[in-house]
Amino acid sequence: MDSEIIVGLDIGTTKIVAMVGRRNEHGKIEILGHGKSTSIGVKRGVVSNIERTVQSIRAAVEEAENVSGVDIRLVNVGIAGQHIKSIQHHGVLMRSNYEQEITQTDIDVLTQDMFKLVMLPGEEIIHALPQEYIIDNEKGIKDPIGMCGIRMEANFHIITGQIAAAKNIYKCVNRANLEATGLILEPLASAEAVLSKEEKEAGVALVDIGGGTTDIAIFQEGIIRHTAVIALGGDIITEDIKEGCSIIKDQAEMLKIRFGSALASESKENEIVSIPGLRGREPKEISLKNLANIIQARMEDIIEHIYYEIKNSGYEKKLIAGIVVTGGGAKLKHVSQLIEYMTGMDTRIGYPNEHLSKATEEIASPMFATSVGLVIKGFELSDSKRVREDLKQLGVKPKPQKSGGFFDAIFAKTKNFFDDDNEKNA
Repeated sequence: MDSEIIVGLDIGTTKIVAMVGRRNEHGKIEILGHGKSTSIGVKRGVVSNIERTVQSIRAAVEEAENVSGVDIRLVNVGIAGQHIKSIQHHGVLMRSNYEQEITQTDIDVLTQDMFKLVMLPGEEIIHALPQEYIIDNEKGIKDPIGMCGIRMEANFHIITGQIAAAKNIYKCVNRANLEATGLILEPLASAEAVLSKEEKEAGVALVDIGGGTTDIAIFQEGIIRHTAVIALGGDIITEDIKEGCSIIKDQAEMLKIRFGSALASESKENEIVSIPGLRGREPKEISLKNLANIIQARMEDIIEHIYYEIKNSGYEKKLIAGIVVTGGGAKLKHVSQLIEYMTGMDTRIGYPNEHLSKATEEIASPMFATSVGLVIKGFELSDSKRVREDLKQLGVKPKPQKSGGFFDAIFAKTKNFFDDDNEKNA
């Protein structure tokens, strides 16, 4: 049987990746091909130049098409940026029939209600994620399907973003002759790719260090508890190296990747690397110790922001699985040791091979965690759509909800009173 093909499109600050995947008979994801291009029109996770971003998207998609042999039209797109915020909200649904079991339709109705919340001007809701349900005052229910009850409540983790940022992403995708099936928050996608079920249950903080932003997602008891986006990433480290060593940006990036270390104590004093000078100028000698000092200073700044977000979530003491670092920044030498030293929490590097059937060394790199996660999320969305369609075919329709409940009853009594009064006077 031919499996459905899903494409993830990661529009990042440093690179744009199109990842093509399908599910094999064992339920694992098989990557058919991917394309990568340098991102030119994106700053700190937000589109700053439409035309340049479109060119980069086209280049990445064309490469993915050539490698996979798939004609790409539909894509799942990631969204990030400092404008992303998260809030907690409580939703209530009054059901009409006590006897009828709670179905997926009831959950969908309650979740859709969250999208009607009034946001600040210029903001919209990207995700409404149910954390736990309360059925007739019975708390702590994770999956209410099949239960009976009149009053169904849920605590939601709501993720918001700027309408303009989302519109610009859609515009870029459409101009590249593609169609976005949905916007997915990038830390959620990365979490799908690198975290195990046990880690989410035990409590874990996922830290995705990208080029322009660092994304954080905190899970506990299998539920997403906190999300945050910090406007600092690998690019700012490159800028610091460029300034500190008086070299051009490309050389600074190469130095960081090949010789960079997050711990200055691990570098020897006498290790020196020579960089070619510009146009007939003398080559420049740079001490690796000095390079590591520059990187460590900035990395400490980023980790302080990360640790603040973890403490701010209120789950610092409950994260048994500690921190999982992924993204391009995770490739920096000794980064996990520095995070461990500064936070006192167990830290490991997250590789996106958890759900892959077979992965090349390149795809299994932390750099591609978001791209692989967008493909996995795409399959999840496709499955839930299919369930809804199957229910429709079976004739299970969303039940008309009693609007108002209590107020309706008062209104009916008042109406009857006036009707009776009119009859007496007639």
